[in-house]
Amino acid sequence: MSDQILALDNIRELADGQFSFAERVNYLKKYGQHSQSFSTLQPGMQYFDVPGMGYIAYMRKWGGTFVLSDPVSAPEHFPAMLEKFQQTFPNACYIQVSKSVVDFLHLRFGLYGTQFGCESRIDLKSWSLTGKKKQILRTALNQAEKSGITVMERFSDDHTREISEAWIRTRKCKSNEIRFLIRPMEMDYRENERHFYAYQDGKAVGFIYFDPIYRNNEIISYVPNISRANADFRQGIFYTLMAHAMDTFKAEGVPFLDLGLIPLSLDQATEHQESRLLKRLMHGIYEKGNFLYNFKGLEFTKSRFRGDNFKTYCCHKRAIPALEFLAMFKLTRLL
Repeated sequence: MSDQILALDNIRELADGQFSFAERVNYLKKYGQHSQSFSTLQPGMQYFDVPGMGYIAYMRKWGGTFVLSDPVSAPEHFPAMLEKFQQTFPNACYIQVSKSVVDFLHLRFGLYGTQFGCESRIDLKSWSLTGKKKQILRTALNQAEKSGITVMERFSDDHTREISEAWIRTRKCKSNEIRFLIRPMEMDYRENERHFYAYQDGKAVGFIYFDPIYRNNEIISYVPNISRANADFRQGIFYTLMAHAMDTFKAEGVPFLDLGLIPLSLDQATEHQESRLLKRLMHGIYEKGNFLYNFKGLEFTKSRFRGDNFKTYCCHKRAIPALEFLAMFKLTRLL
C-alpha cells in the first residue's frame, strides 16, 4: 500500500496533462491488451492522461462520466490511476472492465462490480474447423462456396456505406450506428486495421473490420469490431469471413483472436461485489429485451467458435444505476 501512496503523490500534479495523439498511440501499442483499447481512440472520447503511466478514456452524458475499458497502462499502475480518476469523477461508471479493476474500485471506494457480459478468446495455434460442435461453421462455409462467395482482404471502401446502411435497416436499432461500446465504422486513426470483404459475382456483399490488440508493441490478437452483410446474405457470411480471417491471422503467427463483448451473457451465480438487483434486472433484459438488441442471437453466433470465455464487468455507485444506464444507452445511441 505504501508503494501505491507514493505513486499517488507522484501523479497528483501530473494527471490531466494532455498527451499528443502520437503519445497516446504509443501507450496503446505498449499496453492495449483489452479488446476495447483500440476503441478508446474513437471520435468523441475524452482522456485522463497520466504521464509515464498511460490514460483512461471516457465519455460524458447528462452530467455522467462513463469509462470505457481498463486503463491503457501497465496493470501495476491501475490502482494509482483509478484512485486519482475516481477522486476527480466520484460518480463515474466503468463499462466493460476486468476483475482487477473491479476489485480495486470495490475495496477502495465501495463501488459495485456487476457482470456486464462476457468476452471470448480463441487460441489460433489450436484453431481448426473440425469437431461436431463446429458443424454450423462448416455448413455456412459450404453454403457460401455453393453461392459463389469469395473472401479477400482489402483496405478500400468497397460498397461499405451501401452495405452498412442496408444492414442497419434490418437491426433492432435503426436510427444510428452504435458508438462507445462499438466504435464507429469511420475513424481518423486506422493503423493496423484489417478489412475482409465477401464477394458474389464481383460485388461486395459483406465485410468485417478487425482491430488490433497489442502487448509490448506487438499485435497479439485481433477483434472483429465492425461487421456488416447485405440483407440478402445474412446467414453464413459472418462465419465465412471470420474463418478466412482466422486462417490468415494464424498463418501470420498471431497468437489469438478475440470475439469482443457478448452483452448480458451472464453467470447465474452472483459474486459478493455484484448488485443482486442489477444482476436480476439484466437477466430479465436478456430474456425479454430482444426487441432492443439481439442479445441471444449474438451469444449464439459467437459461441459457435468455441472460444475460452471470461467475465467482463461494469462498476457503479448505486445498486440500481437507472439514470446512469439510461444516459449510457443514449450515449451509445441504443435509445
